Amino acid sequence: MTAASPPEVLRAPLVVEFPFTRSLGPVQSAFLTGLRERVVLGVKTSDGRVMVPPVEYDPVTAEELRELVEVAPTGTVTTFAWNGHPRPNQPLGTPFAWVLVRLDGADTALLHALDAPGPDAVRTGMRVRVRWAAERTGAITDIACFEPYAPHGPGEPAAATPAPHDGVFPEPVAGIVAPARLDYTYSPGRAQTAYLGALAEHRTVGERCPSCHKVYVPPRGACPTCGVATTDRVEVGPRGTVTTFCIVNIKARNTMNDAVEVPYVYAHIALDGADLALHGRIGGIPYDQVRMGLRVEPVWTEGGRYPGHYRPTGEPDADYEAYKELL
Repeated sequence: MTAASPPEVLRAPLVVEFPFTRSLGPVQSAFLTGLRERVVLGVKTSDGRVMVPPVEYDPVTAEELRELVEVAPTGTVTTFAWNGHPRPNQPLGTPFAWVLVRLDGADTALLHALDAPGPDAVRTGMRVRVRWAAERTGAITDIACFEPYAPHGPGEPAAATPAPHDGVFPEPVAGIVAPARLDYTYSPGRAQTAYLGALAEHRTVGERCPSCHKVYVPPRGACPTCGVATTDRVEVGPRGTVTTFCIVNIKARNTMNDAVEVPYVYAHIALDGADLALHGRIGGIPYDQVRMGLRVEPVWTEGGRYPGHYRPTGEPDADYEAYKELL
């Protein structure tokens, strides 16, 4: 007799991507605007050290820092790591080294890319210089990368001491928008593979702890309280109760990539029979009428692989005592 093969555990590529918008104070504004003008600025701390990149507060005393100084575009590699397989949107499309560079006149190191022919060409203590981007906008990418150079060669200045700088430039950079992206392969494991498979059948399945008997949805494969494996599968829902919620005013898209009208409500929903609330968007009701205790049911997406949102069932609200332990 041959034992049955275990179910295949799912794997899929996952990308988390969003634009990160940040306003800049006077120190960071001067630093990025300086890069646009091919000037590298640091900030002097209370004990006389020069920090590049500059920070707004002294890491030792927490004192506010405002004294800017200009440092040289040349420096020394303090440590490195070779990147033989560059990823999309990294500084260089060919293999390069990530390096920490202490610029001449600075006491701290700056992380950036070094364009080198191979790992054997990189070493701690090697001298490098900034290679400026052809088009500069006031961002760290205005430094295209670092490149090796022979110190004190023709046309190259000697190591410089930091020079005071007022940080004033025309049209200073006031803010930046930096794309953030996390690209990886995700495997949900045995428990959540079964959970996702059940959702494709319009069912919600959790797992019960054999010790405390709590039913976890989505299942985690182990009880976080007792530390024992959970293998007893339990179907819950499909209806549930809103335990708590928040009103969201940030633009977003639903699971079908359609824009969701703001404001909208995102809630913790305790499905009937579950001892852990899951997250879900509430639809089919004005945002200002969503409340704790509201009874809801899933509305499945086209194709039916998961709930696109939850809507009111029309039942009377659940009593607070019935869900207070799930808040």
